Amino acid sequence: MKRVLLLDGYNLLYRARSGFAKGDNPIIFNFFRSLRPLVEKFNPDVAYFVLEGRPKARLAQDSNYKAQRVYHDRDDFNRQRNKIIEIMRESFPITIARHEDYECDDVIMNLATIRHKDDKCFIVSSDTDFIQVLQSNCDVSLYNPVRKKFISPPEFDYVSWKALRGDAADNIPGFKGIGDKTADKLMCDPSLLTEFLGKDNNQEKFDHNVNMIRVHDMKDDLESIQESTADFQPSELRKQFTEYKFYAMTNDTSWKKFVDTFDCLL
Repeated sequence: MKRVLLLDGYNLLYRARSGFAKGDNPIIFNFFRSLRPLVEKFNPDVAYFVLEGRPKARLAQDSNYKAQRVYHDRDDFNRQRNKIIEIMRESFPITIARHEDYECDDVIMNLATIRHKDDKCFIVSSDTDFIQVLQSNCDVSLYNPVRKKFISPPEFDYVSWKALRGDAADNIPGFKGIGDKTADKLMCDPSLLTEFLGKDNNQEKFDHNVNMIRVHDMKDDLESIQESTADFQPSELRKQFTEYKFYAMTNDTSWKKFVDTFDCLL
């Protein structure tokens, strides 16, 4: 059984926007400063850094999916994001994975439940959509890097709960008047849920939300995932990080610790 680390790429990239903001490349610094302790914590045999594709199937069902999101580049995020991905792709022994027609969530959950179904998988993300994979029959753990804790699944079906509650982050409207407590109550009482879904067009909306939230089966598309893994290039990395003035990472003591952390992947 292998230990498999599955990193939600854009979740970690956006997290790196907060915090330390000194110098010309603070997002790059924050990202790589936080990457090392994650690899150290899980000591994986295999690691993936998974990027986003276009949510083709979900957009076909609902063109408003994620349409409310507003993006900006006031902090030079686009350049630094692209540079981080380039460095990961060229210098780290971590597999960069992406499918052009699926979201990162779908790719990660299918890697965990199909390709690595017999391994021990650790997903790192603050995205609550991953809670649904904890209710599969596979050995998967979900670690929230913001809260710095493992997440436990609820006793009821998480996808159904979220279909009632809605997902504002993905522009999936829930039912008017239903918050966390009411959704909990409905999920814990099947008769109440059946009664609620029998009113108006609630069942139709509920089914739509479930289809939007539930992970898509990629069994026939796993081989179409674009993947690349580089040889570890510590000398090139140190040179580049020194040019960026990441001195807290590149001094002799810190750099040895940084390099040694990735031995498990070689």
